[in-house]
Amino acid sequence: MDLILAFVLDLILGDPEDVPHPVKLMGKIISIEEKVSRRLFKGNMLYFAGFLIVFFNVIIAFFIPLYILNLLKPYKVIYHIVNTYLLYTTIAARCLSDEANKVYNALKESLESARLRLSYIVGRDTKNLKEEEIVRATVETVAENTSDGVIAPLFYASIYGAPLALCYKMINTMDSMLGYKNERFKRIGFFPAKTDDIANFIPARLTGLLMVLSNPKYIKRSFRIMIRDRKNHKSPNCAYPEGAAAGILGVQLGGSNYYFGELVEKPTIGDRLRPLQRDDVKKSIVIMYKTEILYIVLFTVVWWCLR
Repeated sequence: MDLILAFVLDLILGDPEDVPHPVKLMGKIISIEEKVSRRLFKGNMLYFAGFLIVFFNVIIAFFIPLYILNLLKPYKVIYHIVNTYLLYTTIAARCLSDEANKVYNALKESLESARLRLSYIVGRDTKNLKEEEIVRATVETVAENTSDGVIAPLFYASIYGAPLALCYKMINTMDSMLGYKNERFKRIGFFPAKTDDIANFIPARLTGLLMVLSNPKYIKRSFRIMIRDRKNHKSPNCAYPEGAAAGILGVQLGGSNYYFGELVEKPTIGDRLRPLQRDDVKKSIVIMYKTEILYIVLFTVVWWCLR
């Protein structure tokens, strides 16, 4: 029941900037760890530094909330309030929706505004992107983060509550901050990226399947493209939700992008049945919410049956 309440809280509140948030703390910890590691380790020893960062952060992200919740178990009301709050902080559907809508609204103002707004939510260089490229980047981000920011934390929360969901969020945050494959991050980010690949293996495939099932009108096309293009990404996971979304929308995603001034070549995902348009940002948000709601419905049914 706490997970369902957390889902509702996220829909209503999102991530208010002035409210304490564990993921913000995670980001500060990782940033400090990176700075310290670069002072202490050089060259290939940064691989070891990345391993230490993952090892330490996974432990604290799991065991600290587990310890707090165990302390609160005798106090049922307080326990459920804290547990619901911790679960709520791991779900990012409303935040993802808000950020994508900001890009959509910025496109109405100017390309410059949209490029700036997009730069807050993607790792690629945005300063020279055209409108269709901005839309593509936003749709890809919504699709990928439907797995990373929505279904994956719900999945791990379903298995072992807030401690495991927060552990996953730490893994995902490490990857988002350190897991790049350019010269600066390829050593220190190796273990964070690989750990994230493992953690998202099941959620990414589950997300793609839920996307397909929650959009029955395009079920054949989206499933076919998801399976066909599942390897058309340097990540072993991202092409599943992106492929499903591309099939539902009837557009082509993927392709090469610049990251920190370096060209990263990627294959395409989906068939270009039509060009990407601004409204595809809105449509990708709808796909995300439909996918999340389907998961919650399935979780509720299973939870009710096991009571």
